[in-house]
Amino acid sequence: MPKQSHREYKDFREPGIRLTEPLLPSIESHRSDWEQPRLYAIHLFDKAHATMLTEGGLIPFKEGVAILEALRQMEQVGVEKVRLEVGGGMHSGEKYLTQLLGEEVGGRIHLGRSSGDLGKVSTRIYTRDHLLIVMDAVNNFRKALIVTAKEHIDTVMPGYTHGQHAQPTTYGHVLLSWVSALERDFERLWLNFRHVNESPAGAAILTGSDFPLDRSLVGDYLGFAGVEKNTIDAILSYDEQFETLCALSTLYMNLARWAEDIMLWSTSEFNLVEVPDRFCGTSSIMMQKKNVYVTQWVKGAASDTVGGLMTAFLVDKDPTGLPILEHQYTRAAMTRSFNNLSRDLDMLIELVPALKVNKERMLESAGAYWAQATDIAGMLVREKNIPWRTAHQIVGIMVRLGYERGIAPCQATKDLLDEASQIYRGEKAGVTTAAFESALDPAACVERRTLYGGPAPVEVSRRLHEYEEKLAGDLPYVEQAKNQVNEGLQRLERAISNIIEKSNNEG
Repeated sequence: MPKQSHREYKDFREPGIRLTEPLLPSIESHRSDWEQPRLYAIHLFDKAHATMLTEGGLIPFKEGVAILEALRQMEQVGVEKVRLEVGGGMHSGEKYLTQLLGEEVGGRIHLGRSSGDLGKVSTRIYTRDHLLIVMDAVNNFRKALIVTAKEHIDTVMPGYTHGQHAQPTTYGHVLLSWVSALERDFERLWLNFRHVNESPAGAAILTGSDFPLDRSLVGDYLGFAGVEKNTIDAILSYDEQFETLCALSTLYMNLARWAEDIMLWSTSEFNLVEVPDRFCGTSSIMMQKKNVYVTQWVKGAASDTVGGLMTAFLVDKDPTGLPILEHQYTRAAMTRSFNNLSRDLDMLIELVPALKVNKERMLESAGAYWAQATDIAGMLVREKNIPWRTAHQIVGIMVRLGYERGIAPCQATKDLLDEASQIYRGEKAGVTTAAFESALDPAACVERRTLYGGPAPVEVSRRLHEYEEKLAGDLPYVEQAKNQVNEGLQRLERAISNIIEKSNNEG
Protein backbone atom coordinates (compact mmCIF):
# COMPACT_ATOMS: atom_id res chain seq x y z
CA MET A 1 0.00 0.00 0.00
CA PRO A 2 1.45 3.43 -0.92
CA LYS A 3 1.81 6.12 1.73
CA GLN A 4 -1.48 7.81 2.50
CA SER A 5 -2.05 11.34 1.29
CA HIS A 6 -1.73 13.55 4.33
CA ARG A 7 -5.15 15.12 3.69
CA GLU A 8 -6.70 11.66 3.73
CA TYR A 9 -4.56 10.18 6.47
CA LYS A 10 -6.58 7.92 8.75
CA ASP A 11 -4.15 6.19 11.07
CA PHE A 12 -1.24 3.78 11.25
CA ARG A 13 -3.47 0.70 11.12
CA GLU A 14 -4.57 0.72 7.51
CA PRO A 15 -4.95 -2.41 5.36
CA GLY A 16 -1.94 -3.09 3.20
CA ILE A 17 0.69 -2.42 5.87
CA ARG A 18 0.92 -5.19 8.47
CA LEU A 19 -2.71 -6.25 8.14
CA THR A 20 -4.75 -6.86 5.02
CA GLU A 21 -8.31 -6.04 6.09
CA PRO A 22 -9.96 -2.98 7.59
CA LEU A 23 -10.74 -3.22 11.28
CA LEU A 24 -14.36 -3.97 12.13
CA PRO A 25 -15.93 -0.66 13.16
CA SER A 26 -17.47 -2.31 16.21
CA ILE A 27 -14.04 -3.10 17.69
CA GLU A 28 -12.20 0.06 16.71
CA SER A 29 -9.74 0.64 19.51
CA HIS A 30 -8.70 4.26 18.96
CA ARG A 31 -11.94 6.21 19.22
CA SER A 32 -11.93 9.82 20.35
CA ASP A 33 -15.41 9.58 21.87
CA TRP A 34 -14.17 6.83 24.20
CA GLU A 35 -11.24 9.02 25.18
CA GLN A 36 -13.26 12.24 25.46
CA PRO A 37 -12.77 12.77 29.21
CA ARG A 38 -8.99 12.40 28.74
CA LEU A 39 -8.49 14.25 25.45
CA TYR A 40 -7.17 17.31 27.29
CA ALA A 41 -4.63 15.10 29.09
CA ILE A 42 -3.55 13.44 25.83
CA HIS A 43 -3.05 16.92 24.42
CA LEU A 44 -0.81 17.89 27.32
CA PHE A 45 1.30 14.78 26.80
CA ASP A 46 1.56 15.54 23.08
CA LYS A 47 2.90 18.99 23.89
CA ALA A 48 5.30 17.85 26.60
CA HIS A 49 6.67 14.98 24.50
CA ALA A 50 7.08 17.16 21.40
CA THR A 51 8.83 19.83 23.48
CA MET A 52 11.25 17.28 24.92
CA LEU A 53 11.98 15.83 21.46
CA THR A 54 12.64 19.31 20.09
CA GLU A 55 14.79 20.52 22.97
CA GLY A 56 16.76 17.27 22.92
CA GLY A 57 17.41 17.43 19.19
CA LEU A 58 15.65 14.10 18.64
CA ILE A 59 13.58 15.62 15.85
CA PRO A 60 14.62 18.47 13.55
CA PHE A 61 14.10 21.83 15.21
CA LYS A 62 12.02 23.19 12.34
CA GLU A 63 9.62 20.25 12.44
CA GLY A 64 9.39 20.50 16.24
CA VAL A 65 8.41 24.16 15.96
CA ALA A 66 5.76 23.34 13.37
CA ILE A 67 4.31 20.61 15.62
CA LEU A 68 4.15 22.88 18.67
CA GLU A 69 2.65 25.76 16.71
CA ALA A 70 0.01 23.41 15.28
CA LEU A 71 -0.86 22.09 18.74
CA ARG A 72 -1.33 25.64 19.97
CA GLN A 73 -3.42 26.34 16.89
CA MET A 74 -5.62 23.42 17.88
CA GLU A 75 -6.17 25.08 21.26
CA GLN A 76 -7.52 28.18 19.57
CA VAL A 77 -10.28 26.12 17.97
CA GLY A 78 -10.79 23.84 20.99
CA VAL A 79 -8.80 20.75 21.89
CA GLU A 80 -11.79 18.52 22.52
CA LYS A 81 -13.68 19.77 19.47
CA VAL A 82 -10.79 19.21 17.07
CA ARG A 83 -9.80 15.81 18.43
CA LEU A 84 -13.36 14.54 18.35
CA GLU A 85 -13.71 15.69 14.74
CA VAL A 86 -10.35 14.29 13.67
CA GLY A 87 -10.78 10.97 15.46
CA GLY A 88 -7.98 8.63 16.36
CA GLY A 89 -8.50 8.60 20.12
CA MET A 90 -5.12 8.65 21.86
CA HIS A 91 -3.49 9.20 18.47
CA SER A 92 -5.71 12.15 17.52
CA GLY A 93 -2.77 14.51 17.91
CA GLU A 94 -0.66 12.61 15.39
CA LYS A 95 -3.63 12.31 13.04
CA TYR A 96 -4.33 16.03 13.24
CA LEU A 97 -0.68 16.95 12.73
CA THR A 98 -0.28 14.54 9.80
CA GLN A 99 -3.39 15.81 8.05
CA LEU A 100 -2.26 19.39 8.60
CA LEU A 101 1.51 19.14 8.07
CA GLY A 102 2.07 15.83 6.35
CA GLU A 103 3.65 12.64 7.61
CA GLU A 104 7.13 14.13 7.23
CA VAL A 105 6.31 16.45 10.13
CA GLY A 106 3.31 14.99 11.94
CA GLY A 107 4.78 11.48 11.87
CA ARG A 108 7.64 12.59 14.11
CA ILE A 109 5.62 13.20 17.27
CA HIS A 110 5.29 9.52 18.13
CA LEU A 111 9.04 8.90 18.33
CA GLY A 112 9.76 6.81 21.43
CA ARG A 113 6.11 6.56 22.42
CA SER A 114 3.44 3.87 22.39
CA SER A 115 -0.28 3.56 22.94
CA GLY A 116 0.86 2.17 26.29
CA ASP A 117 2.32 5.34 27.75
CA LEU A 118 -0.20 7.51 25.89
CA GLY A 119 -2.95 5.70 27.72
CA LYS A 120 -1.15 5.54 31.04
CA VAL A 121 -0.01 9.16 31.11
CA SER A 122 -3.38 10.57 30.09
CA THR A 123 -5.21 8.36 32.58
CA ARG A 124 -2.90 9.42 35.39
CA ILE A 125 -3.28 13.11 34.53
CA TYR A 126 -7.07 12.72 34.43
CA THR A 127 -7.11 10.70 37.67
CA ARG A 128 -4.76 13.10 39.42
CA ASP A 129 -6.83 16.12 38.46
CA HIS A 130 -10.09 14.54 39.55
CA LEU A 131 -8.64 13.26 42.81
CA LEU A 132 -7.81 16.88 43.61
CA ILE A 133 -11.40 17.86 42.84
CA VAL A 134 -12.77 15.09 45.07
CA MET A 135 -10.34 15.89 47.89
CA ASP A 136 -11.44 19.52 47.75
CA ALA A 137 -15.08 18.44 47.97
CA VAL A 138 -14.37 16.04 50.85
CA ASN A 139 -12.72 18.87 52.78
CA ASN A 140 -15.63 21.20 52.02
CA PHE A 141 -18.02 18.54 53.30
CA ARG A 142 -15.93 18.14 56.44
CA LYS A 143 -16.16 21.89 56.99
CA ALA A 144 -19.94 21.94 56.47
CA LEU A 145 -20.40 19.06 58.92
CA ILE A 146 -18.20 20.67 61.57
CA VAL A 147 -20.09 23.96 61.31
CA THR A 148 -23.43 22.17 61.58
CA ALA A 149 -22.23 19.95 64.46
CA LYS A 150 -21.36 23.07 66.45
CA GLU A 151 -25.01 24.07 66.31
CA HIS A 152 -26.18 20.71 67.65
CA ILE A 153 -23.78 19.62 70.36
CA ASP A 154 -26.70 19.43 72.81
CA THR A 155 -29.40 18.25 70.38
CA VAL A 156 -30.24 14.88 71.93
CA MET A 157 -31.39 12.18 69.54
CA PRO A 158 -31.65 8.39 69.53
CA GLY A 159 -28.77 6.28 68.37
CA TYR A 160 -29.52 3.12 66.41
CA THR A 161 -27.99 -0.32 65.98
CA HIS A 162 -29.62 -3.17 64.06
CA GLY A 163 -32.29 -0.65 63.06
CA GLN A 164 -33.41 -0.43 66.70
CA HIS A 165 -33.08 2.23 69.39
CA ALA A 166 -29.72 1.79 71.07
CA GLN A 167 -28.54 4.65 73.32
CA PRO A 168 -29.18 8.39 73.29
CA THR A 169 -26.58 10.55 71.61
CA THR A 170 -26.59 13.99 70.01
CA TYR A 171 -26.98 15.12 66.44
CA GLY A 172 -23.65 16.94 66.70
CA HIS A 173 -21.95 13.75 67.88
CA VAL A 174 -23.40 11.86 64.91
CA LEU A 175 -22.22 14.48 62.43
CA LEU A 176 -18.71 14.38 63.87
CA SER A 177 -18.68 10.61 63.41
CA TRP A 178 -19.13 11.37 59.72
CA VAL A 179 -16.23 13.80 59.85
CA SER A 180 -14.05 11.09 61.40
CA ALA A 181 -14.73 8.80 58.45
CA LEU A 182 -14.10 11.61 55.97
CA GLU A 183 -10.71 12.26 57.58
CA ARG A 184 -9.74 8.69 56.74
CA ASP A 185 -11.24 9.05 53.27
CA PHE A 186 -9.06 12.09 52.70
CA GLU A 187 -5.96 10.18 53.80
CA ARG A 188 -6.79 7.33 51.43
CA LEU A 189 -7.33 9.75 48.55
CA TRP A 190 -4.12 11.60 49.33
CA LEU A 191 -2.06 8.41 49.36
CA ASN A 192 -3.75 7.40 46.11
CA PHE A 193 -2.87 10.81 44.62
CA ARG A 194 0.79 10.37 45.55
CA HIS A 195 0.90 6.99 43.80
CA VAL A 196 -0.87 8.32 40.71
CA ASN A 197 1.27 11.45 40.53
CA GLU A 198 4.33 9.62 39.17
CA SER A 199 4.98 9.87 35.43
CA PRO A 200 4.96 6.77 33.17
CA ALA A 201 5.94 8.94 30.18
CA GLY A 202 8.68 7.43 28.03
CA ALA A 203 8.08 3.87 29.18
CA ALA A 204 6.34 3.17 25.86
CA ILE A 205 4.77 -0.30 26.08
CA LEU A 206 7.36 -2.31 28.00
CA THR A 207 11.02 -1.27 27.75
CA GLY A 208 10.92 2.36 26.68
CA SER A 209 13.09 3.38 23.74
CA ASP A 210 16.69 3.29 22.60
CA PHE A 211 16.39 6.98 21.76
CA PRO A 212 17.71 9.16 24.63
CA LEU A 213 14.33 10.34 25.86
CA ASP A 214 14.35 12.69 28.84
CA ARG A 215 11.62 11.07 30.89
CA SER A 216 12.19 13.37 33.86
CA LEU A 217 11.75 16.48 31.74
CA VAL A 218 8.42 15.28 30.33
CA GLY A 219 7.22 14.35 33.80
CA ASP A 220 8.26 17.77 35.10
CA TYR A 221 6.47 19.57 32.27
CA LEU A 222 3.30 17.63 33.09
CA GLY A 223 3.47 18.53 36.77
CA PHE A 224 4.21 15.04 38.05
CA ALA A 225 6.09 14.73 41.33
CA GLY A 226 8.43 12.07 39.97
CA VAL A 227 8.99 9.39 37.33
CA GLU A 228 8.13 5.70 37.54
CA LYS A 229 11.50 3.97 37.90
CA ASN A 230 10.68 0.73 36.04
CA THR A 231 9.31 0.82 32.50
CA ILE A 232 7.45 -2.49 32.82
CA ASP A 233 5.78 -1.50 36.07
CA ALA A 234 4.94 1.93 34.68
CA ILE A 235 2.82 0.46 31.89
CA LEU A 236 1.68 -3.01 32.88
CA SER A 237 0.78 -2.45 36.54
CA TYR A 238 -2.73 -1.18 37.21
CA ASP A 239 -2.82 -1.18 40.98
CA GLU A 240 -3.10 2.62 41.07
CA GLN A 241 -6.43 2.24 39.26
CA PHE A 242 -7.58 -0.40 41.75
CA GLU A 243 -6.50 1.91 44.54
CA THR A 244 -8.42 4.81 43.02
CA LEU A 245 -11.63 2.82 42.73
CA CYS A 246 -11.11 1.35 46.21
CA ALA A 247 -10.76 4.83 47.70
CA LEU A 248 -13.76 6.12 45.77
CA SER A 249 -15.83 3.06 46.69
CA THR A 250 -15.00 3.40 50.40
CA LEU A 251 -15.87 7.08 50.33
CA TYR A 252 -19.08 6.37 48.45
CA MET A 253 -20.17 3.62 50.84
CA ASN A 254 -19.75 6.08 53.71
CA LEU A 255 -21.87 8.63 51.85
CA ALA A 256 -24.48 5.98 51.05
CA ARG A 257 -24.73 4.93 54.69
CA TRP A 258 -25.33 8.51 55.77
CA ALA A 259 -27.77 9.06 52.90
CA GLU A 260 -29.73 6.06 54.16
CA ASP A 261 -29.80 7.61 57.65
CA ILE A 262 -31.08 10.94 56.32
CA MET A 263 -33.71 9.18 54.25
CA LEU A 264 -34.88 7.19 57.28
CA TRP A 265 -34.85 10.19 59.62
CA SER A 266 -37.01 12.13 57.15
CA THR A 267 -39.84 9.57 57.04
CA SER A 268 -43.18 10.43 58.62
CA GLU A 269 -42.65 7.73 61.24
CA PHE A 270 -39.26 9.06 62.34
CA ASN A 271 -39.81 12.76 61.63
CA LEU A 272 -36.39 13.70 62.97
CA VAL A 273 -35.40 15.94 60.05
CA GLU A 274 -37.14 17.57 57.14
CA VAL A 275 -35.41 17.69 53.76
CA PRO A 276 -35.90 20.94 51.81
CA ASP A 277 -38.16 20.60 48.78
CA ARG A 278 -35.39 21.39 46.30
CA PHE A 279 -33.87 17.99 47.07
CA CYS A 280 -37.14 16.13 46.61
CA GLY A 281 -39.59 14.96 43.98
CA THR A 282 -43.16 13.76 44.11
CA SER A 283 -45.28 11.01 42.61
CA SER A 284 -47.15 11.08 39.31
CA ILE A 285 -50.07 9.30 40.97
CA MET A 286 -49.70 9.79 44.76
CA MET A 287 -49.85 13.55 45.04
CA GLN A 288 -49.19 13.54 48.79
CA LYS A 289 -45.69 12.15 48.31
CA LYS A 290 -42.47 14.04 49.03
CA ASN A 291 -39.73 11.72 47.84
CA VAL A 292 -36.16 12.47 48.88
CA TYR A 293 -34.21 12.17 45.64
CA VAL A 294 -30.69 13.21 46.58
CA THR A 295 -30.16 10.28 48.95
CA GLN A 296 -31.27 7.80 46.30
CA TRP A 297 -28.84 9.26 43.78
CA VAL A 298 -26.03 8.79 46.31
CA LYS A 299 -26.95 5.19 47.11
CA GLY A 300 -27.32 4.21 43.46
CA ALA A 301 -24.05 5.82 42.43
CA ALA A 302 -22.26 4.11 45.33
CA SER A 303 -23.39 0.75 43.96
CA ASP A 304 -22.17 1.72 40.50
CA THR A 305 -18.74 2.65 41.85
CA VAL A 306 -18.38 -0.66 43.69
CA GLY A 307 -19.39 -2.37 40.45
CA GLY A 308 -16.63 -0.43 38.68
CA LEU A 309 -14.14 -1.66 41.25
CA MET A 310 -15.16 -5.25 40.54
CA THR A 311 -14.80 -4.55 36.81
CA ALA A 312 -11.25 -3.30 37.35
CA PHE A 313 -10.23 -6.35 39.35
CA LEU A 314 -11.76 -8.82 36.91
CA VAL A 315 -10.33 -7.04 33.87
CA ASP A 316 -6.84 -7.32 35.30
CA LYS A 317 -7.26 -11.03 36.05
CA ASP A 318 -6.29 -11.88 32.49
CA PRO A 319 -4.54 -15.16 31.56
CA THR A 320 -2.16 -13.34 29.20
CA GLY A 321 -1.13 -10.88 31.88
CA LEU A 322 -1.51 -8.02 29.39
CA PRO A 323 -5.09 -6.70 29.65
CA ILE A 324 -4.41 -3.47 27.76
CA LEU A 325 -7.55 -2.86 25.71
CA GLU A 326 -9.77 -4.28 28.43
CA HIS A 327 -8.85 -1.44 30.75
CA GLN A 328 -10.97 0.95 28.72
CA TYR A 329 -13.81 -0.43 30.86
CA THR A 330 -11.89 0.41 34.02
CA ARG A 331 -11.33 3.94 32.77
CA ALA A 332 -15.03 4.28 31.94
CA ALA A 333 -15.92 3.15 35.46
CA MET A 334 -13.52 5.69 36.97
CA THR A 335 -14.99 8.48 34.85
CA ARG A 336 -18.52 7.68 36.02
CA SER A 337 -17.40 7.48 39.62
CA PHE A 338 -15.59 10.81 39.54
CA ASN A 339 -18.51 12.54 37.82
CA ASN A 340 -21.05 11.08 40.25
CA LEU A 341 -18.94 11.92 43.30
CA SER A 342 -18.52 15.54 42.24
CA ARG A 343 -22.29 15.80 41.84
CA ASP A 344 -23.20 14.02 45.07
CA LEU A 345 -20.63 15.65 47.33
CA ASP A 346 -21.79 19.06 46.15
CA MET A 347 -25.40 18.09 46.88
CA LEU A 348 -24.57 16.77 50.35
CA ILE A 349 -22.50 19.86 51.18
CA GLU A 350 -25.64 21.89 50.50
CA LEU A 351 -28.11 19.41 51.99
CA VAL A 352 -26.79 18.76 55.51
CA PRO A 353 -26.72 22.40 56.70
CA ALA A 354 -30.16 22.90 55.09
CA LEU A 355 -31.87 20.03 56.93
CA LYS A 356 -34.59 21.24 59.29
CA VAL A 357 -33.83 19.44 62.55
CA ASN A 358 -36.82 18.55 64.72
CA LYS A 359 -35.13 18.88 68.11
CA GLU A 360 -38.28 18.22 70.11
CA ARG A 361 -39.04 15.03 68.24
CA MET A 362 -35.42 13.89 68.54
CA LEU A 363 -35.44 14.34 72.32
CA GLU A 364 -38.84 12.70 72.68
CA SER A 365 -37.80 9.72 70.57
CA ALA A 366 -34.48 9.35 72.41
CA GLY A 367 -36.34 8.50 75.61
CA ALA A 368 -39.42 6.72 74.29
CA TYR A 369 -38.16 3.18 73.69
CA TRP A 370 -35.99 2.30 76.67
CA ALA A 371 -32.73 3.48 75.14
CA GLN A 372 -31.80 4.54 78.70
CA ALA A 373 -31.71 0.91 79.88
CA THR A 374 -27.91 0.77 79.92
CA ASP A 375 -27.80 3.76 82.25
CA ILE A 376 -30.37 2.21 84.58
CA ALA A 377 -28.16 -0.87 84.84
CA GLY A 378 -25.12 1.35 85.40
CA MET A 379 -26.98 3.15 88.16
CA LEU A 380 -27.69 -0.20 89.84
CA VAL A 381 -23.99 -1.09 89.74
CA ARG A 382 -23.01 2.24 91.30
CA GLU A 383 -25.83 2.45 93.83
CA LYS A 384 -25.97 -1.18 94.96
CA ASN A 385 -22.52 -2.52 94.04
CA ILE A 386 -23.92 -5.51 92.20
CA PRO A 387 -22.22 -7.21 89.22
CA TRP A 388 -22.87 -5.72 85.79
CA ARG A 389 -24.44 -8.91 84.45
CA THR A 390 -26.85 -9.06 87.36
CA ALA A 391 -27.88 -5.45 86.73
CA HIS A 392 -28.17 -6.20 83.01
CA GLN A 393 -30.58 -9.09 83.61
CA ILE A 394 -32.73 -7.14 86.08
CA VAL A 395 -33.16 -4.19 83.71
CA GLY A 396 -33.85 -6.58 80.83
CA ILE A 397 -36.79 -8.01 82.82
CA MET A 398 -37.96 -4.49 83.67
CA VAL A 399 -37.99 -3.48 79.98
CA ARG A 400 -39.93 -6.63 79.06
CA LEU A 401 -42.51 -5.92 81.76
CA GLY A 402 -42.80 -2.35 80.48
CA TYR A 403 -43.56 -3.50 76.94
CA GLU A 404 -45.95 -6.23 78.12
CA ARG A 405 -47.93 -3.79 80.24
CA GLY A 406 -47.77 -0.82 77.93
CA ILE A 407 -45.68 1.23 80.36
CA ALA A 408 -43.58 3.81 78.53
CA PRO A 409 -40.28 4.94 80.05
CA CYS A 410 -41.80 8.31 80.93
CA GLN A 411 -44.46 6.46 82.99
CA ALA A 412 -42.12 4.04 84.75
CA THR A 413 -41.23 4.29 88.42
CA LYS A 414 -38.66 2.63 90.59
CA ASP A 415 -41.38 0.15 91.60
CA LEU A 416 -41.10 -1.52 88.20
CA LEU A 417 -37.37 -1.92 88.73
CA ASP A 418 -37.98 -3.33 92.20
CA GLU A 419 -40.38 -5.88 90.76
CA ALA A 420 -37.88 -6.97 88.11
CA SER A 421 -35.15 -7.31 90.74
CA GLN A 422 -37.48 -9.37 92.94
CA ILE A 423 -38.17 -11.72 90.02
CA TYR A 424 -34.48 -12.19 89.16
CA ARG A 425 -32.74 -12.33 92.56
CA GLY A 426 -35.50 -12.44 95.16
CA GLU A 427 -35.07 -8.91 96.52
CA LYS A 428 -35.95 -5.38 95.51
CA ALA A 429 -33.47 -3.07 93.82
CA GLY A 430 -33.97 -0.46 96.54
CA VAL A 431 -32.75 2.59 94.61
CA THR A 432 -33.98 6.13 95.21
CA THR A 433 -36.53 7.84 93.00
CA ALA A 434 -34.00 10.55 92.15
CA ALA A 435 -31.40 8.03 91.01
CA PHE A 436 -33.97 6.14 88.92
CA GLU A 437 -35.33 9.27 87.25
CA SER A 438 -31.84 10.56 86.49
CA ALA A 439 -30.99 7.27 84.79
CA LEU A 440 -34.20 7.56 82.73
CA ASP A 441 -33.43 11.09 81.48
CA PRO A 442 -32.00 10.81 77.90
CA ALA A 443 -30.31 14.20 78.13
CA ALA A 444 -28.63 13.16 81.39
CA CYS A 445 -27.57 9.90 79.73
CA VAL A 446 -25.71 11.94 77.13
CA GLU A 447 -24.23 14.39 79.61
CA ARG A 448 -22.75 11.57 81.69
CA ARG A 449 -20.72 10.27 78.74
CA THR A 450 -17.75 12.56 79.11
CA LEU A 451 -15.19 9.95 78.05
CA TYR A 452 -12.83 10.87 75.23
CA GLY A 453 -14.84 10.96 72.01
CA GLY A 454 -18.15 10.59 73.83
CA PRO A 455 -21.40 12.48 73.12
CA ALA A 456 -21.46 14.74 76.19
CA PRO A 457 -21.71 18.34 74.97
CA VAL A 458 -18.62 19.31 76.96
CA GLU A 459 -16.62 16.51 75.32
CA VAL A 460 -17.97 17.17 71.82
CA SER A 461 -16.93 20.81 72.25
CA ARG A 462 -13.41 19.70 73.13
CA ARG A 463 -13.13 17.35 70.17
CA LEU A 464 -14.47 19.94 67.73
CA HIS A 465 -11.15 21.76 67.97
CA GLU A 466 -9.30 18.60 66.95
CA TYR A 467 -11.51 18.16 63.90
CA GLU A 468 -10.94 21.78 62.94
CA GLU A 469 -7.19 21.47 63.40
CA LYS A 470 -7.06 18.28 61.33
CA LEU A 471 -9.01 19.93 58.52
CA ALA A 472 -6.77 23.00 58.64
CA GLY A 473 -3.74 20.72 58.42
CA ASP A 474 -5.11 18.80 55.43
CA LEU A 475 -6.12 21.80 53.32
CA PRO A 476 -2.54 22.78 52.34
CA TYR A 477 -1.86 19.32 50.87
CA VAL A 478 -4.36 19.91 48.09
CA GLU A 479 -3.26 23.47 47.44
CA GLN A 480 0.41 22.49 47.30
CA ALA A 481 -0.39 19.66 44.89
CA LYS A 482 -2.38 22.00 42.65
CA ASN A 483 0.49 24.49 42.67
CA GLN A 484 2.99 21.78 41.77
CA VAL A 485 0.89 20.66 38.81
CA ASN A 486 0.26 24.21 37.62
CA GLU A 487 3.92 25.18 37.93
CA GLY A 488 4.91 22.21 35.76
CA LEU A 489 2.37 23.13 33.09
CA GLN A 490 3.55 26.74 33.19
CA ARG A 491 7.13 25.56 32.64
CA LEU A 492 5.88 23.60 29.63
CA GLU A 493 4.19 26.65 28.13
CA ARG A 494 7.29 28.77 28.67
CA ALA A 495 9.44 26.11 27.03
CA ILE A 496 7.13 25.99 24.00
CA SER A 497 7.13 29.78 23.76
CA ASN A 498 10.92 29.85 23.96
CA ILE A 499 11.21 27.30 21.15
CA ILE A 500 8.83 29.24 18.91
CA GLU A 501 10.49 32.55 19.76
CA LYS A 502 13.92 31.07 18.97
CA SER A 503 12.60 29.91 15.62
CA ASN A 504 11.19 33.35 14.83
CA ASN A 505 14.46 35.01 15.77
CA GLU A 506 16.46 32.62 13.62
CA GLY A 507 14.06 33.13 10.74
